[in-house]
Amino acid sequence: MNELTGLEIRVLHEALDDEYQAWAIYDQVIADFGEVRPFINIRQAEARHIEALLDLFARYGLPVPANPWPGKVERYASLQAACEAGVTAEIANGEMYERLLGQTQRTDILTVLRHLQEASQQRHLAAFQRCAQRGAAGGVGRGGRGAGNREGV
Repeated sequence: MNELTGLEIRVLHEALDDEYQAWAIYDQVIADFGEVRPFINIRQAEARHIEALLDLFARYGLPVPANPWPGKVERYASLQAACEAGVTAEIANGEMYERLLGQTQRTDILTVLRHLQEASQQRHLAAFQRCAQRGAAGGVGRGGRGAGNREGV
């Protein structure tokens, strides 16, 4: 197996750090506001995204950095503010993945990065947009998994 370039290693580290940060933010929102959607679903998805990246770290024999973000992320005054921040974060996440996709030609890395970008842009962004709209209308609330809720991929 060919060794990764320095740039490819940086790509994997940046993607993992971003997913670590997202997980920590959503975990903090849950600690502050309870088991609320879409955060409970998307936190689970972020854990799966981290695992997909960790599989690449293992495949290429890279040491895995610890998650530096728990306890160091922004806290929000309201669930509405957290939902709005989620929209902004997912837009930035999509842009980051677009940039990272141009920095490798390795099929396995590209596949994972595309999957993570798609989840962010097709599912997470839409879930946070719905959350922000509900909050603007006074409807942000608590709740476990509801029927038809597919926000967490």
